[in-house]
Amino acid sequence: MKNYRLVSALIFFISANLFAQQTELPVYKDTTKTIEQRAVDLVSQMTLEDKIGMIVGDGRYLINAQNEKIADVFIANRNSKMIIPRLSIKTTALTDGPSGINKGPAPEGATDYTYTTAFPTSTCLAATWNTELVENVGKAFGNELLEYDYDLVLMPALNLHRNPNCGRNFEYYSEDPLLSGKLTASMVNGLQSNGVGATLKHFVANNQESNRRKYNAVVSQRALREIYLRGFEIAVRESSPKAIMTSYNKLNGFYTPEIPELLQDIVRDEWRFDGLYMTDFDMHYGDAVAQVRAGINMIMSGSEDELNQLKAALKNKTIDESTLDKNLVYNMKLKLSSPSMTGYTPSLKPDLEAHAKIAREAVGEGIVLLKNDNNTLPIKKKKTVAVFGKISYHLIEAGTGSGGIRSNKYAISVNEGLKSAGFKVLEEMEKSYMDFIEKTRRENLVPPYFDNPKMRKDNGITDDQAPPHFKKRLVAFSKEEAVSKVNIEKYESKSDLAVITLGRSGGENYENGYLPITQIELDLVRDVCDVFHTAEKKVVVVLNVGGVWETASWRDYPDAILLAWQPGQEGGYAIADIIKGVVNPSGKLPDSFPLKYEDVPSANTFPGLPVEEPVNSFYKEGVYVGYRYYDSFDVPTAYEFGFGMSYTKFDYADLNLSSANFSSKMKVTVTVKNTGKVAGKEIVQLYLSAPSKEIDKPEKELKGFSKTKLLKPGESQQLTFELDEHSLASFRSGISAWVADKGDYEVLIGASSKDIRLKDSFNLKEEIVVEKVHDVLYPNFMMEELSRFDK
Repeated sequence: MKNYRLVSALIFFISANLFAQQTELPVYKDTTKTIEQRAVDLVSQMTLEDKIGMIVGDGRYLINAQNEKIADVFIANRNSKMIIPRLSIKTTALTDGPSGINKGPAPEGATDYTYTTAFPTSTCLAATWNTELVENVGKAFGNELLEYDYDLVLMPALNLHRNPNCGRNFEYYSEDPLLSGKLTASMVNGLQSNGVGATLKHFVANNQESNRRKYNAVVSQRALREIYLRGFEIAVRESSPKAIMTSYNKLNGFYTPEIPELLQDIVRDEWRFDGLYMTDFDMHYGDAVAQVRAGINMIMSGSEDELNQLKAALKNKTIDESTLDKNLVYNMKLKLSSPSMTGYTPSLKPDLEAHAKIAREAVGEGIVLLKNDNNTLPIKKKKTVAVFGKISYHLIEAGTGSGGIRSNKYAISVNEGLKSAGFKVLEEMEKSYMDFIEKTRRENLVPPYFDNPKMRKDNGITDDQAPPHFKKRLVAFSKEEAVSKVNIEKYESKSDLAVITLGRSGGENYENGYLPITQIELDLVRDVCDVFHTAEKKVVVVLNVGGVWETASWRDYPDAILLAWQPGQEGGYAIADIIKGVVNPSGKLPDSFPLKYEDVPSANTFPGLPVEEPVNSFYKEGVYVGYRYYDSFDVPTAYEFGFGMSYTKFDYADLNLSSANFSSKMKVTVTVKNTGKVAGKEIVQLYLSAPSKEIDKPEKELKGFSKTKLLKPGESQQLTFELDEHSLASFRSGISAWVADKGDYEVLIGASSKDIRLKDSFNLKEEIVVEKVHDVLYPNFMMEELSRFDK
């Protein structure tokens, strides 16, 4: 009997274990395990073919359940598809940004098309200087991604505005790394609060479109650390993005996705980045083996050549399967945490009306009032407006290329916005301009900017007709309509004031950001101002541009100038809100506006040598980018960094430093009071002037900023800033360290980089080595950088 019980117990034990083994979840499916544990287990279940296929093109060359290759996954706007059914692995659902989901436009006659919101462009958002507002834009954008079944968006982009000619500046934020990094972190935090992922790009020193796939950016270690890497560092540390996309270009001799010192030593080791690396799309000229060895997790969009390179390298042992295993863990962590693999069912019905309100609010805070003589604005009485300029009737809501947006339902023009605000417009003017725009579309002629051998070749132009992909470029780049003085006088006699809109687009694969005003445009501004001023009537110019634009040749003519950037779909409404006074402008410039292009510190070296097809781009200006250059070398600007006017006035007072001697941290407080007659918001900027006995330094650098709440007339608000050791430090290449020099530091509180309202100082008694970092990325050319010591 005793033996029987033992045998029965043994049988029960064995049966129970067999049942447990049969029902036990594999680790990668066990949600009680960490994402890291699940990802490692998932990779261990893959075949070698699976591993290669997932790295090259995210499964593009694997065979799916229907025995076919997912050949279309290279498109950067597609939803998730099952690719390894036995492991429930899907492709990652991707789309472009940064102004909204960039999918194809609605087909003609479509009744159930899923529209998306066209949010303000990044430079417009940067002009808000409002981290909370930018995070709210990110939340709305992220909700659309989630509800339209996307896992990862290929934005935000935060390359520095090194030169105003860069065609993609509208996708980027600012000339300053602190402002860029902080706003990018806010955007990422907003996006990722929805469970979707964000991708920082284009990493790094991707500051031009000329020969964009192959040029070599030659940048000193210090300029890299302080200017070009710094914004990315802030964003990584403060928002933990799920992905980083490397750039096409070389950096100091090597393609960026092939530099382990960049991807591993700096970003993973120093910044603690734990996300996925992908290459920019269709970089087929690179070395797939070098990229994987450097730490790239996803080669996009992938090619058969790259697939075969990895297979050959594994065969001849120049790369080991364990390297693929290590890299793929990051891919699987992204997938396991993505909405499409966690079972989320998208509604396909995000709240587009609510998102439109957020977009309109953001534009309202991003518009910068550059000029307002004799309080021309706001115009509160309903008046009749003569609306000049084709762009008044055709809003440029964003630039073109992957950073554009094509799936928004509408884009409100300046003319439409004015009408909605209760202003009357001249119907005959409206008809004339709309006919002109329709004629431009119908004729479809190649715009003058693209009618040269290089542009024709790059865009596949063979005759006088613009190609299909010029749909978003055509009106913006075609000539302005000339208006005779006789007609201007006729329009003046029927109106109370004039509004002129001047516009510029911008985009991927061409430089065009700083195109100067044309003669037709200059004549229009001058003649309208002449006629209307003779009749004692006002003229307002609206700039619908992607970034820095030439203003010095014409800014004296109009009474007021509004810089509206490329404002997204709500642009016309927001511009009218400002003109009418419903919204008090509070935007300030995230870039310096030079008097002339030749004053730009990189003017002599941009885009590189040889000029037509640059092989090397020498960043000889070093750390002297934007206001760091203009203020340090006493170069006057049309409008300085941080400049922006308001319909009210603000006083600054009570600057207080927590100590006269720095020790670890310094608290700075200042009080701002609205001393005007209308409610408004003010952007307060904290600059620091550091001792420069040991190394050359800019006159001052932005170290903090804060935007007040909406202050009523007479209302005050105290703002608090904090300076830490890193705020004081500059990078010394010789010892590869961030160092705060001993001596006196001056705190400058300003309304712009030039308009400094309050000052105080503190002392650092002894030098501090704030952080020792890897000694990497030394330039492959000897280069003489700009220095104040040579002044």
